[in-house]
Amino acid sequence: MPQAHLDGLTPAMRLPVWERLLGESPRRTEVLVAEVDGSVAGFAAFGPGRDDDVDPASVAEVSAIYLVPEVWGAGVGGRLMSAALDGLAAAGYEQAILWVVEGNSRARRFYERGGWRPDGAVQRDESDGFPLTEVRYRRSPHR
Repeated sequence: MPQAHLDGLTPAMRLPVWERLLGESPRRTEVLVAEVDGSVAGFAAFGPGRDDDVDPASVAEVSAIYLVPEVWGAGVGGRLMSAALDGLAAAGYEQAILWVVEGNSRARRFYERGGWRPDGAVQRDESDGFPLTEVRYRRSPHR
């Protein structure tokens, strides 16, 4: 993903999406927030799978997991992902999926350490004016 694109992103650009997701009734997307020393350090969003080739009754999707760089490597992401997977298991999901940018080796290593594996699905998106290839990962939410 080009750095110029990343530099141009602002929270205000994402606000309408989050207002819609969090305002749904019943809400399909759950969000967990990680705090460190009283400050938000990251979040995870998850809900029923959205892909055409999965059954949303049995396959959930972790649609986002982000941390502030200051807590990378401190275990916050692992605890946040574990909490999300616990929520999916408690909700009765049999499988969980997520999409990751193909070239994001740091994220891919994180997911693979947590038992996620590529399931063979790949998608290419050019909607932002540049090609972006994503790989789908899958695992059971149960430990």
